Amino acid sequence: MVAFGANLDLIHSPSGKITPTLIPSMIRRAEEVSTSDGYYFTNQFKNRDALVGYETIGHELVQQVPEIDAFCGAVGTAGMVMGVARVLKAERPETLISVLEPASSPTITQGRPGTHHVEGIGIGIIPPLLDRQLYDEALAISEDEGRSMCRRLAREEGLLVGTSTGLNVVAAIELARKLGFGKTVVTVAADTGLKYEGRLVH
Repeated sequence: MVAFGANLDLIHSPSGKITPTLIPSMIRRAEEVSTSDGYYFTNQFKNRDALVGYETIGHELVQQVPEIDAFCGAVGTAGMVMGVARVLKAERPETLISVLEPASSPTITQGRPGTHHVEGIGIGIIPPLLDRQLYDEALAISEDEGRSMCRRLAREEGLLVGTSTGLNVVAAIELARKLGFGKTVVTVAADTGLKYEGRLVH
């Protein structure tokens, strides 16, 4: 960002982790800055245009996998999972939609935000884009299991992915076991693991 000429205003986390107050404090700071001339806050947490963009994934899934029994995805802004859910529910209302969060920060499942280390999800609040009418259940997934899955995906599938993707795959496997033979469960790989190598290799 500095290379593009931006002035960075960093909001520090003393522990280096995502705390219940970290993302809300970033949002407040962005709102403050946006009141000055020359600044604009895009606010990805309330940008409903993102839902339309993420619907594209849903349309691709429907084209490639006509009968999807379940879809799961981790929640950050909730744009991805809600955009996909809008398409899947319209196409096949019985499709099970599961939204995911770190078990160390069970905000959606228990109303109890906590400290965790999974970038991009578990923001400490219920995101405005998360529509209760579009998902069937919320699941809390272990960070350790997610990281273990990242290492497994790298070794066995040649996929270097981030921790939120690890959580997605852990949940997808759990759902597949629960739904039983012959059912199709879909999730997404949201990010590369390049930024998280230090935490994923140990």
